[in-house]
Amino acid sequence: MPLRIKPRQKLVPGVLAAELMAPCGMDCGLCMAFVRDKNGCLGCRAGDEGKAKSCLACSIRNCEVIRSAEAHFCSDECGRFPCPRLKRLDARYRQKYRMSMLENLRAIQHEGVDAFVASERERWVCPECGGLQCVHIPECVYCGHT
Repeated sequence: MPLRIKPRQKLVPGVLAAELMAPCGMDCGLCMAFVRDKNGCLGCRAGDEGKAKSCLACSIRNCEVIRSAEAHFCSDECGRFPCPRLKRLDARYRQKYRMSMLENLRAIQHEGVDAFVASERERWVCPECGGLQCVHIPECVYCGHT
């Protein structure tokens, strides 16, 4: 059974946008917290209102390099890249969700965020209904296609 989702995500082709790319390389537009209808998150770069405590306390989001606006994403320009938190996050996402934060960040650094977002659209669109899939769920949140 498909989740209750925000219909705007499926209907607006540009929902997967550069503004939804988190500093860690997560595509917030593909995140369960963004997709869900109840208590939905607006992404890591959105305001703090309604954001989960774990997101507010995220060491990557709150990194002094990211907060200083010198960098929009974690990259090898930082002397600590990849930091231990990012390594753990990447390992978990590679194992559980078939996605690598480090690969995403390297692609953003080499191709630019707009090119990366375009490639993500191709990768994560459901072939059955055309909705953007959620990285955390193996089946389409719109039609249930696996």
